[in-house]
Amino acid sequence: MGHSTVANSTMLMYSNGRESAMEPTQHLKLPDPLAVKNESTGTLLNLVRSGDGIAKDRLCALYLPILQRWAAGQMPRQHRDLVDTADLTQITLIRVLDQIDSFQPRHKGAFLAYLRQALLNAIRDEIRRSIVRGGGRSDDIDDVEWRPMMAESVGLETLVEYEQALAKLSADDREAVLLRFEFGLSFQEIAEATERASPDAARMAVKRALAALAKLLN
Repeated sequence: MGHSTVANSTMLMYSNGRESAMEPTQHLKLPDPLAVKNESTGTLLNLVRSGDGIAKDRLCALYLPILQRWAAGQMPRQHRDLVDTADLTQITLIRVLDQIDSFQPRHKGAFLAYLRQALLNAIRDEIRRSIVRGGGRSDDIDDVEWRPMMAESVGLETLVEYEQALAKLSADDREAVLLRFEFGLSFQEIAEATERASPDAARMAVKRALAALAKLLN
């Protein structure tokens, strides 16, 4: 599989999710995301570890919008009336911040990748609970089959292969793929999130990551 094929397939997996973005939940009174855009994630996390509630609000303002956009397309249609994805995203982010002593992110991109996995787990667990409440068994759903936006676009087999290959990538390569094709960040935003010198450096990092992903998929 060539680099362009990997890129096209991965972008197809996530394009619908960005189009169906949900509005940020109104349950928290958060700062304007633009006002905290340039604040250091590492600095804010250190403040959260020291018990600073304001820093937690500022991190929520930074990460809730992008996580909610990403999560909006991850819930299967049959479960969307049972679970408020925006609420689930907010709960998951707060839970992660409450337990942040167990994770030391290298930069914003690493933290976003960490949050993605936490949110994937939360959505999967919520779906399993809804199946059990409906009289089904918790093992009636596969670990990746429930991700409709990707499975419907590229097929379950390709989705399984993608997830397996993604897990084998280095941390830097995995972050590059996730930030570009799952979260839809620009190369400028990726450079800022991963502390690279320029958008061109971020572009080259994404290119290398896709080459590594293509090799694993082959």
